[in-house]
Amino acid sequence: MGVYFQGLTMGLAYVAPIGLQNLFVINSALTHTRRRALLTALIVIFFDVTLALACFFGVGAVMERYAWLQMAILLVGSLIVIYIGVGLLRAKVAELEQSRAESSIRKTISSACVVTWFNPQAIIDGTMMLGAFHATLSGSEGITFITGVASASCLWFTGVTLLISIFSNRFDAKILRIINVVCGAVIIFYGCKLLWSFVNMVM
Repeated sequence: MGVYFQGLTMGLAYVAPIGLQNLFVINSALTHTRRRALLTALIVIFFDVTLALACFFGVGAVMERYAWLQMAILLVGSLIVIYIGVGLLRAKVAELEQSRAESSIRKTISSACVVTWFNPQAIIDGTMMLGAFHATLSGSEGITFITGVASASCLWFTGVTLLISIFSNRFDAKILRIINVVCGAVIIFYGCKLLWSFVNMVM
């Protein structure tokens, strides 16, 4: 139980800080029905857990070993993240009013994948945090630990979604527009930061 709790607390510390995934989940909870927002949260949880597993078992180390792979992910990831941010900035009030009923599952899946797997910083940070624990745990303890990490992802994203969606009806389209602009600006900032990292690697 101690190792599981250690994984749970580490997982919460890993996913709780405001980042691309949290902004994506919050925006979904504000602009979609609760059922759709929960579906979005489950999709994000899937990608977050798979990323945690990959980092825990060393895929992040592969990216660190091959500079060209890291550069490719940085370039493609930064451009796609910036594109998502620009899309939020350009969303009109009328589109936000319709978004509760209209949204593509395929787009949700691809966007969730991008904000998780195309974020090199998340891969590197995850490798450093989770990989370090993996080196200190035995086989059975490692499974228990990563189960705790996965549980944290489930609890956090579903909790945030439910909390935000409960109060989402208090936000009209104009307020959602402001939130979208703020979220879009932050996401573009993340994308530019990743792009700058790519430029530094090239130089």
